Amino acid sequence: MQCPYCKSTDSEVVETRVSEDGTNIRRRRTCLSCAKRYTTYERIENVSLIVQKKDGKREQFDREKLRIGIMRSSEKTTVSVEAINNIVDEIERELISGDSVEIEAKKIGQMVAVRLKKLDKIAYIRFASVFKRFVDVEDFEKELKRLIK
Repeated sequence: MQCPYCKSTDSEVVETRVSEDGTNIRRRRTCLSCAKRYTTYERIENVSLIVQKKDGKREQFDREKLRIGIMRSSEKTTVSVEAINNIVDEIERELISGDSVEIEAKKIGQMVAVRLKKLDKIAYIRFASVFKRFVDVEDFEKELKRLIK
């Protein structure tokens, strides 16, 4: 493991925690060269998931891409980074435990939307505006009315 500050490979693990679901291990490390602390995560490499895009193209599932999309929707809201990481973990777990290794992007978007709707309405609307491809103000207004009900 390389220190993100000084790039040294000498570090010491000072704390280890297993996630609630047992799929990740969080390690706090101290660099033996610069003495700064940093966190690493360890998780099992899973089956490759393939995402089928709307245009028919296929690409490998990228949890970081999913996390970034949720973060963009959640900017300037009360949604924490931890909550976003939990959403990504939940969705990835659900996809892996599914029947198929090929998933439509639409399904992943719906999974994110359901979770954001429960968590933060503003983040949900921001996500929905991209995911549902709002074309004009009327589309936005319809979704807001559904959300208010």
